[in-house]
Amino acid sequence: MSDLHLISHHLCPYVQRAVIVLSEKSIPHRRTYIDLAGKPDWFRALSPTGRVPLLETGGRVLFESQVIAEYLDETTPGSLHPADALERARHRAWIEYGSDTLAAIGKLYNAPDEAAFAAAADTLRERLERIAPEVAGEFFAGENFHMVDGVWGTIFRYFDTFDVIGDFGLMPAQGRMADWRAAIAARPSVSEAPPEGYPARLMAFLAARQSYLGMLAR
Repeated sequence: MSDLHLISHHLCPYVQRAVIVLSEKSIPHRRTYIDLAGKPDWFRALSPTGRVPLLETGGRVLFESQVIAEYLDETTPGSLHPADALERARHRAWIEYGSDTLAAIGKLYNAPDEAAFAAAADTLRERLERIAPEVAGEFFAGENFHMVDGVWGTIFRYFDTFDVIGDFGLMPAQGRMADWRAAIAARPSVSEAPPEGYPARLMAFLAARQSYLGMLAR
């Protein structure tokens, strides 16, 4: 039995980064989901930041999602990064850009009124328009799936629910963005990364926000 233990939350997109790597590389592991609104004492003792994901392995604890994803990739055969050092660094830069984009999504769903929502939507739209010209094929760098694709799959998953609430025109029409989003969504490691019931959980989470999007979701 693997000693890898991933500690997760049902809605956390960062946890999904690790899950996608685990799935792509068929890495045996066990997974525990916790309630971040009522963190158990054992979790508080393990986590320096109080956030998920955590990975227990070899008697130690790793935290921060991208650190965990990189560790899983580096310690198993093959790699989800390009072989070329410069291209690998470029992918990692767009992964960091993806983390900032998740923060922009948080500002969108927390925006208290229509004006703040419109401003947050403009910011998010601009971020997506900036990455659009970088997409080189079916996936980010062509025909091969890489870690950067998995990271952006966790971002695009939000738009599946946003699209149910309303047509906000967030996704740019130019470039290969629509095809990239569809190709990533069809990847089993990405589509199966969240636990069962994720779309309904996300919708309920958004509807519970005291925000403009929360009002629309209700």
